[in-house]
Order: sequence, then C-alpha cells, then structure tokens
Amino acid sequence: MITRGGRSLWSATAPPMDDFARLAATVRAQIAVIGAGYTGLSAALHLGEAGRDVVVLDGMEVGDGASGRNGGQVIPGLKYDPGTLEDMFGGDLGAKLVATVGAGPDLVFELIRRHGIACDAVRSGWLQLATSESALGPIAERVRQWRARGAAIEMLSEAEASRLTGSQRYYGGLIDRRGGTVQPLAFARGLARAAQRAGVRLFTQSAATHMERTGGEWRIHTAGGSVRCRQVVFATNAYSDRFVEPLQRTVVAVPSLQVATAPLPPDLRCSILPEGQSVSDTWRLLRYFRLDAQGRFIMGSRGVFGDVPPARAARLHYRAVREIYPQLSGISFDYHWSGFVAMTPDHLPHLHEVAPGIVAGLGYNGRGVAMATTMGVLLARRLLGENAEDLGFPVTPVRPMLLHRFSRCGARAAIQYLRALDGVARFAERFRRRKRTM
Repeated sequence: MITRGGRSLWSATAPPMDDFARLAATVRAQIAVIGAGYTGLSAALHLGEAGRDVVVLDGMEVGDGASGRNGGQVIPGLKYDPGTLEDMFGGDLGAKLVATVGAGPDLVFELIRRHGIACDAVRSGWLQLATSESALGPIAERVRQWRARGAAIEMLSEAEASRLTGSQRYYGGLIDRRGGTVQPLAFARGLARAAQRAGVRLFTQSAATHMERTGGEWRIHTAGGSVRCRQVVFATNAYSDRFVEPLQRTVVAVPSLQVATAPLPPDLRCSILPEGQSVSDTWRLLRYFRLDAQGRFIMGSRGVFGDVPPARAARLHYRAVREIYPQLSGISFDYHWSGFVAMTPDHLPHLHEVAPGIVAGLGYNGRGVAMATTMGVLLARRLLGENAEDLGFPVTPVRPMLLHRFSRCGARAAIQYLRALDGVARFAERFRRRKRTM
C-alpha cells in the first residue's frame, strides 16, 4: 500500500467521523466498490440511491488517500482546452466530454447542498495566472474557447490579478467562476455519510487481497472476510496496489506536497486572496494555493520521491511562498503533508471496462475533486445499464504502460529537469521585472 507522511491540515480540522467496522465475515451485495475516496464514494452513493445493495471496501480509512490530502480546489475541465478534446474524440463524443468535465463543479456543489455536507464549501472561482507574458496567449485562447461554449470565464489584466491575489508576481490570467474550494477530507466524509444514508455498507481497514470468479459471481477476499457480488467498481487511483496490478500499471503515482501557515493576521488576511478564489499558475511544475476557512495560507506543488521527511521536502515550498508573498516572510508554517497524484501518459482520466460487470475510473492528473466525483457518477450509470456511448465519456479497455517499473525513475528525472527549467525561467523573469521598473 502506498502511503505518504505528515499530518495534514485537513485531518486536523475536518469534522470527526465514527469509525467504520472491519470486514469480519462473508457478506453478499449486488455491487462491491474498492476504494473509499471521491470516485468510490460517489459511485456508491449514486448506486445506493438507485436502489442497489452496495458494499465499499478500503484498506485505510475514508479519504485517507488523495481524496483527503489534496488542495481542495474544485476546478472545471481537464488539462486540455475544449477544442483539443473535441478534436481528439470527434464530434458528438468530444462535445459530450467537454460538457461532462465542464460541469464537474456543478455536481460537487449540488451534492454538498443536497446532502448538507459541512466542508467549508466556497464557490468564488478559480484563477489560472500567468508567470510570464508569453503564457498569456494560451490562457486567452482557453478563455475564448470556453466562452464560446457558454462558460462563466474571463480574462484578468495584470492589475486585476494583483488585486485578487495581493501579489505582484503575475502578468494576468483568467478567472473561471465555475470553480471553488472545499475542505477535501470533510467532503469525502460527507459523501460517506450520504452513502450510508442511502443504504451503502462501508468497511475500512479491509484491504482487498484477491478475487475469484465462482458460480457466476465474484468473491473479493480481505484478511478478515469476503464479499460476494455480481458487479465491481475499482476506485483506487494513485493508491492502486498489486490487487489491481493491471490498473496500477496504467498510471504513475507522482508525489505532491503541501504546506499551510498559521492563521494569517487580519491585515494580511484581508489583502491576500480577498475574494476567496483558489489559484494555479503556469510554471512547468505548477504551484497552487488558497486560504482555508480560518485564514491559513496553503500552497502545494510537486513533492519529492523517496523517503524524505515532509518537513525537509517542504523547504522549496516555503521559499515559493516568500517569493509570491514577501509579506508572509515572518509567518510560521504549522502543517506540511504529502500524498500521490495519479498521472497518465495522455494526461486524461480513464474510464475502463475491465471485464463484464467490472468498471474502473482513475488518472485525474491533479484535478480530482471535480473529476473523481464525476467519474463516480459515470461508473454508477454504466453499472446501472446505460450504454457506453451515452455516458458522455470514452469507455476504454485497460492498457498497462510498457516498462511501467521504470516509470517512477522517469517521473523523478522529469520533475528534476522541469524544476531546473523553472529555476532558470524565474531568474529570467526577475531580471525582466527589474528592467520594467527602471
């Protein structure tokens, strides 16, 4: 099982949740869901609401993987612009895919409203900000394409970016008003409670170890019991292990690390991100940041491979915070934590038909809050009998990566290379800014 270290801000501030039982017997269900993160919980909730008998298994606790350790940014869309997605998948499917991924935040905030999930939800928008003048062109094209499809998105000038962030480091960018933020672990726990109310049975500390086909049904074994079922959802994403080895080999688990300050003093809190948006920038190894409900400043970026204590790995993050916000130089950092992001070779999430009656969703490439929640709905619809061509998302067979055993080495080298390129680019940007002020 893949784990990462550091006590997260989210585990310290999420509303508590009663412990779930471990599976200690043989139980029957119509559907078993492996993984109690956003994907699995969303799938289980929607299947339960449709009247299906569902069991969820997880080897840790609810949200202990990426769903409870991410930045809590609810971002619409994927890495690719709408026109690119339409070109990749063709007319009807491409257009449906764009609509599906663009509506991800709508789903998240509607679930929060409908189920009364207390997770500090704020829908004030998402900013993507340019770290160089050359980055403004692609951002403007993204805005043009989404506006042509009716999205509430617009360009920001340099002055507007400065006002909305309280930082002088950006040349402008976009604001996408579909986006927002949540307390990510609280959202996961809220989905779990909603699923329970829909009749779903959840078992934690109950890792699936192997499964077999017997008598026309699947039997999934854990250390303490088993589940007999006819349909299965795999929802383990970057935390997939050898139990789902073919799926594990479709993604690369890349480390991500976040830091959080103590609550900011009132004078700083009112000038930094005063309208509550979350931010991503355009560095090759992008940085993302926001405030939480208590006014703590949170920043995340790529972490480091290997057994490096988060406090040591976080030094680059501390430096980045001071670079963007010199006024935070004296602020202490109370939390640092890390986890894994599931990256795919094509930078797209995947919905797989593993076998008849077995589906899987994974590979969110850093946009998992909205996309994983959406994926859970898509998986549920597929198991409820909806035709693949009607889902609005491509259904594909599992294609493990060649030489996957070397993927982490390759990812480590790529991160070091991109970090070096970003370092050179930041030096050049500082020089250009000095020239602008002379």
